[in-house]
Amino acid sequence: MSDLSPASPPRAVVIGAGPAGLMAAEALAQRGLAVEVFDAMPSVGRKFLLAGVGGMNITHSEPYPQFVGRYAERQGEIDGLLRDFDAAALRQWIHGLGIETFVGTSGRVFPTDMKAAPLLRAWLKRLRDSGVVIHTRHRWLGWNADGSLRIAYPQGELQVNASAVVLALGGGSWGRLGSDGAWQPLLKDRAVDISALQPSNCGFEVEGWSALLKDKFAGAPLKNIALSVPGQSPRKGEFILTAQGVEGSLVYAWSAMVREAINRDGQATLLLDLLPDKAVDKIASALAKPRGSRSMAKHLHSQLGIDGVKAALLRELTDQATFADPAALARAIKALPITLVRTRPLDEAISSAGGVRFEGLDEGLMVKGMPGVFCAGEMLDWEAPTGGYLLTACFASGLRAGRAAADWLKTQS
Repeated sequence: MSDLSPASPPRAVVIGAGPAGLMAAEALAQRGLAVEVFDAMPSVGRKFLLAGVGGMNITHSEPYPQFVGRYAERQGEIDGLLRDFDAAALRQWIHGLGIETFVGTSGRVFPTDMKAAPLLRAWLKRLRDSGVVIHTRHRWLGWNADGSLRIAYPQGELQVNASAVVLALGGGSWGRLGSDGAWQPLLKDRAVDISALQPSNCGFEVEGWSALLKDKFAGAPLKNIALSVPGQSPRKGEFILTAQGVEGSLVYAWSAMVREAINRDGQATLLLDLLPDKAVDKIASALAKPRGSRSMAKHLHSQLGIDGVKAALLRELTDQATFADPAALARAIKALPITLVRTRPLDEAISSAGGVRFEGLDEGLMVKGMPGVFCAGEMLDWEAPTGGYLLTACFASGLRAGRAAADWLKTQS
């Protein structure tokens, strides 16, 4: 355990050891500051590591205008951060750790071995070599009356004096990995401007599937389909039918718009195209062919290859008259409405929307009215789809906060 008494040169403290916090620590150490990182979990980067289990998607290679557009209503603020550290800069930074990257067929960028752990190990070694001290099982509890930090650890509670603090505490999803949103009341008590945390990149619930659909097809993937919300162009991909509703990558891509529609109207609609590569008139012609004594279900299978979970969902969401009418059924196949009534719980979401609003921060991400306190990462009020966008903005915001904290400390000396 390091000496926790006030240090000289000025001590910078980072709360949270995910990508944003560790990047802030690196930026501070590069300016010659004594840096200590505190994290409540037994080890660092736990959400980062779990996100990389299926292949560490670190960023995306698409052109910058499209890339920054992924941040929707906060693209102006995120653009300001990415100008200092964009996807290309992130790749170069990773290469500096001795980890090579490649661009997949989807445009997503991965380490060559597809793993997060080697990257994190190399980074932690570099941080420790630069003098950064990392304390695990140390939970931040807020501030004492004298402005010192309250830190709980297995032996009790510490009083930590810091010249500058970077908060990188994550959002509210995957609480078991440390992002539990417990920081919200601590900052609200200081009148920090916070937007309520909500699920992002999440699944949704319907009013209730039939017992038959749940029993036979819960957990089944729907592949080679397209989804849209009314008024938007469809996106191709896949998703999963759950016992409660729908989830998966294609659902996540629409999650922000769907969530906001539910917030506004009490429900939202996803339009499912079961045959995105066939025009509606071709489908209608196929269904209009004589089927003799065969059922419509068998006719769908023989003419269009629709069976299994696709056929079951089509039957679930159409009435008897539509199912018996080839023209109406063709239209349903191209735009099958799924009515969603609520998000799945925040803790199940891949990420969260909401957090500390940019309007309450200066350009260096310092909290207005709280000199020397900076915020970074997913605890800020922004959201992005999966595909490397979340991580890229976390890294960029951590770099901005760390550099700004170092610059601010210079003005205080």
